[in-house]
Amino acid sequence: MSLRHLLTMVALAALTLATASAQAQTNPQSGGRLRALIAQKQAAAAPAVLSAGVQRIADVPYGVDPAQRMDVYVPTSPATGTNSLVASAVRAPVIFMVHGGGWRHGDKAMGRVVQEKVNRWVPKGFILISINYRMLPDAPVAQQERDVQAALMAAQQRVSTWGGDPNRFILMGHSAGAHLVALLNARAPQALREGAWPWLGAVSLDSAVMNVPAYMRAPHMPLYDDAFGSDPAYWLALSPFHQWTAGAPPMQMVCSTERADQPCTQADAMARHVRNQGGRAEILPQDLTHGEINAQLGLESDYTQAVEVFMGSLDAEVARRLQ
Repeated sequence: MSLRHLLTMVALAALTLATASAQAQTNPQSGGRLRALIAQKQAAAAPAVLSAGVQRIADVPYGVDPAQRMDVYVPTSPATGTNSLVASAVRAPVIFMVHGGGWRHGDKAMGRVVQEKVNRWVPKGFILISINYRMLPDAPVAQQERDVQAALMAAQQRVSTWGGDPNRFILMGHSAGAHLVALLNARAPQALREGAWPWLGAVSLDSAVMNVPAYMRAPHMPLYDDAFGSDPAYWLALSPFHQWTAGAPPMQMVCSTERADQPCTQADAMARHVRNQGGRAEILPQDLTHGEINAQLGLESDYTQAVEVFMGSLDAEVARRLQ
C-alpha cells in the first residue's frame, strides 16, 4: 500500500471520527460515543441485512467494465416471493443511490449505503437502485460522473421491466457520491440532450465540495488533491456551484454540523447561488457525523422525515407512497 493510499484511507476515517474524538478529549462522557462510532465504522463494510419482502437483483451491467454494475431492490409478493411491482398499473418511483468513499473506495452493497434506505422505502412501493462506478486511480472524477450518468440512463431504460417509472427518479448520493450526484444534477440539461430522461430531483448527503475551487484554495485533506488535482480549470469543470444550469431539478443538501470542514457553509452558498438564478435548493443541517448521515437515513427520525418531505414535494405519487 502506497503512502498516499494510506493517507487517503486515514482521511476518510477522519471525516466520521475526528469531531467525536475531539469531544472525547474534552468530555470523558463522550468517549462512549467515540467507541460507538468506531464500532459503526468497523461494521459499515458488512453487506446490508434486508427485511422480508425485499428482493435484490444483483450486478446488473450498464457498461463493459466489471465496476459498471448496479443492484436493484424491489418489493416482493408475500405469497410468491416474486417482484410485486411488475403487474402494477402505477409504476414505482425510483431512488438512485451513489455510494461515497473519497472517489477511491466503497461499494454499492455496503450496509451503510443501502440497508436502512431499502428497508424503509422498498416496502412502501419504491425501487432502490445502488450503483458502482470506476474509481481512482483508474478513473478520474470526470469519468466517474460519466459513469453515474451512464448508469442512470441504463436504469431509466430498463426500469419498466422491474415495475419502475423512468419519469420518477430521485438521485441520491453520500460523500463523494453526493458530489457526483450534485454535479450531474447541476448539468441536467446537458444530460437530457445526451439521452437521459428528466428526473425529479436530487438529495446530496454531506458533500463538502459544492464549490470545488473555493475548497481547493483552502486547507484540505490529501484525498481532495487525488480527486481534483491542481488545475483550476479542472476544478471549475467538476464544481456543482459553477456547473449549475437553469432548468436543473430541485436539490436538497444534507450537511453535518459536526465536521471541522463545515460542509453546511458550502451547502448554504450553493443554495443561495441556485435560488438567485431561479432554481430550487434546500439545506438540511444535521447534528450527525458524516457516516451517520448515510447510515441513519431510513431509520424513523425527524431527519428521515425531513428528507421524505423534500422527496414528496417533488411528485404526488412519491408523496402518496411515503404517507
